[in-house]
Parts: sequence; structure tokens; C-alpha cells
Amino acid sequence: MSTYEKLFIDHPRAVGESYGQHLLVAFRFSFRLLCASLAAFAHGLVPALCKTTASSEILELNSEIVTRRALMGQSPTATTGPGAAPMAQQ
Repeated sequence: MSTYEKLFIDHPRAVGESYGQHLLVAFRFSFRLLCASLAAFAHGLVPALCKTTASSEILELNSEIVTRRALMGQSPTATTGPGAAPMAQQ
């Protein structure tokens, strides 16, 4: 197996996606995490702002991950690579 396949093909294939599909899903998750992070930052500065925004988004993302894994027949706490941390079940 080539380094290219290890870096760009194996994981997307393992989750049933092409490289491009996986890129878009990962970017979407990244954007949502960035927004949650900014909400948490704003809440830290002004506690009356964004009281549940970050935690609600994180719980929603976790639910999506658990659902995606279930559709692929994986355990909700499955890891996909060395050093990957398992997701907590709700």
C-alpha cells in the first residue's frame, strides 16, 4: 500500500466516503466546532451570552457521529486510527 493511499484514501474509504466527500464532511464539522468555540469564548467574556450554544452544538455533533457510526455498523465508541479517542455515548 502506498503512502498516498494511507494518507488520503484509507480512512475516507473506511467510513464509506470518497476523499472529496470526506473533505466536505470534515470541513463542515470543523466550521461548526469553530462556531461553538467562538460562542464559548463569548460566553467566557460575558456569561449572559451564548449560555448553551457551545454545549448544544457539541452534543448535536456527537449525536451525528454516533448515528453515522451506527449506520456503518460500528460501535458508537469505535476509533478509526491510532491515538483516536472514543466518543462518549449519550
